[in-house]
Amino acid sequence: MKIVDLRSDTVTKPSLEMRQTIMEAEVGDDVYGEDPTINKLEEMSAELMGKEAALFVPTGTMANQIAVLVHTERGEEIILEERSHIYNYEVGGIALLAGVLPTLIAGEKAKIMPEQLKRAIKAPDIHAPKQTLLCLENTHNMAGGLVSTANEISELAQIATENGLKVHLDGARIFNAAAYLNTSPQEIVKDVDSMMFCLSKGLGAPVGSMLVGSREFITGAKRYRKMLGGGMRQAGILAAAGIYALENNRKRLAEDHNNAKILAEGINKLNGLKIDLETLHTNIVMIDITKPELGADELVTELEKNGVLTGSITDKRIRLVTHLDITTEDINYTLEVFNNIMN
Repeated sequence: MKIVDLRSDTVTKPSLEMRQTIMEAEVGDDVYGEDPTINKLEEMSAELMGKEAALFVPTGTMANQIAVLVHTERGEEIILEERSHIYNYEVGGIALLAGVLPTLIAGEKAKIMPEQLKRAIKAPDIHAPKQTLLCLENTHNMAGGLVSTANEISELAQIATENGLKVHLDGARIFNAAAYLNTSPQEIVKDVDSMMFCLSKGLGAPVGSMLVGSREFITGAKRYRKMLGGGMRQAGILAAAGIYALENNRKRLAEDHNNAKILAEGINKLNGLKIDLETLHTNIVMIDITKPELGADELVTELEKNGVLTGSITDKRIRLVTHLDITTEDINYTLEVFNNIMN
C-alpha cells in the first residue's frame, strides 16, 4: 500500500547527498570545543540570525528549556501564549526545571496583541513574582503554522524590553516564516534576546536544533546543556547534516507551503470538513471536522487504512504537515482518499 506520512515534518529521511556529507564529516570532541563541523554550524547559525553566538543541541525542546533556565531564576514569572509549544508540549519543563510561574495570554488567532501584553505585565509588587521573560512562537504550531511578521515581533519585544523582560522566540520553523514573508530570518528575530530553530523539521536533517543569542547567553546555555545531558562528543556527524540542510533545503520550503495550500483547498470543498484558509500560511494544515457523527480519531483511523498518516489534535480537529518527502502525487492521492471517505 502507498504510504503518505503527513503526521509531521519531523518524519523526513536524510537524502543520499546528506548521508554522504554525514559520512565525510570532520569530527572532534565538542565538549572540549574541538569539533570543527559543529563549530562551523554554530558560526553559520549565529550569522544567519544576526546574533553573536549559537549552540548545537539535540532537540528543540532542550533549546527552549535551556533558554528559560538562562533567562530566569526560580520563582519568577514568564509570559506565554496559551497554545504555545513551550507551555503545552514540553512535559512541564518550565515548572520542573526552571521553577517558573507561567502567565498565559489567549492571543488573537494565537498572536499576542500589544495591548494584551501590556495588560499582562504587572507593576512591581512584593506580593507577586518578578516577571522576567516573554516567550513567543513563530511559526505557531497549534495555530496551523501561523506566521508573525517582523514588525509584530519587534513591537512585542519593545514592550517587553521597556518593562525589564527578556524575549525568547521559539522559532522551530523560522525558515518557514521567512519563506512566507519573503524576508530573512535575521529580520524577523532582530529584536529578540534569544531564539531557537530546528534542523530536523522542514529543513530535513535527522536530528538537532540551534539555540542562538549573545555570547554571554550562550556561555550560560552551555552549562545547562551539559547539566541536561546534551553535551555531545563527536557529534559533527550530526552537525554535518544540519549544514547540508541550511545550505540546500531552505529555498525549497515554499514548495511545502504550496502543497499545503493545494491540499487545504481540495479538502475544504468536502462536506463535513472545514479549514481556515486565511490562517494557512505555511506547511501545517488544521482540519476541523463539522460532521457531527465523525470524530478525529475515527477519521485518522480511516485515513491510515488507506495509507495516509495524520494526527488528531482534539476530538474534532486533525493536523496534516507537508514536507520535503511529500510529492505532488502524494497530495493528489491524499485528496482522493479524503474524497472517498467523506462521500
